[in-house]
Amino acid sequence: MLILSMNNNNRLYLILIGSIVGLALIYVLASQVIPKTLVTFTKAAPSSKISLGESLMLGEKILARADGTDKCKVNIYVLDGTGKGIVGKRVALEGAEGIDPKEVVSNSEGKAAFSISSNIEKQYDLTAKIEGVELTKSIKVTFRN
Repeated sequence: MLILSMNNNNRLYLILIGSIVGLALIYVLASQVIPKTLVTFTKAAPSSKISLGESLMLGEKILARADGTDKCKVNIYVLDGTGKGIVGKRVALEGAEGIDPKEVVSNSEGKAAFSISSNIEKQYDLTAKIEGVELTKSIKVTFRN
C-alpha cells in the first residue's frame, strides 16, 4: 500500500536504491563469499596412498668407471594414482654393495636419490622398496674399467 500511495519520483528512487543494494550484495557474494567457499571445498589434501604402478625408477647416470669413486645415480619417484609425488615415504635401494645411502625419505616431489659406486667391473640389477613393499620395476647400472 505504501508504494501505491507514493508518487512516481519516490517509486523511482526506491527502485534505484533497491537496485544499488542488490548489486552491492551480488558483488560481495561474487568477490568474497563464493570464492572462499569454493576454495574450501576444492582443496585437495596431500595424497599418502602410494601407487606402485605409477611410481618410477629412473637412472640419472647408469654407466660409471669401476674405480670406487665414479658414481651411478638412480632416482626413485614415489607417486600416487594421479602421478603426484608423495613426501615422507621410506625408500630403500638394493642390489649392489656401494649404494649410498641405503635408505632415503622421499622429498616434496616424491623423489629419493641414490648414488652407487663399485670397484668391480660388473652390471648390477637394482630393485627398490617403498615403505617395505618392492617396486615392480628394476634398473641396471654398469661399472666398467
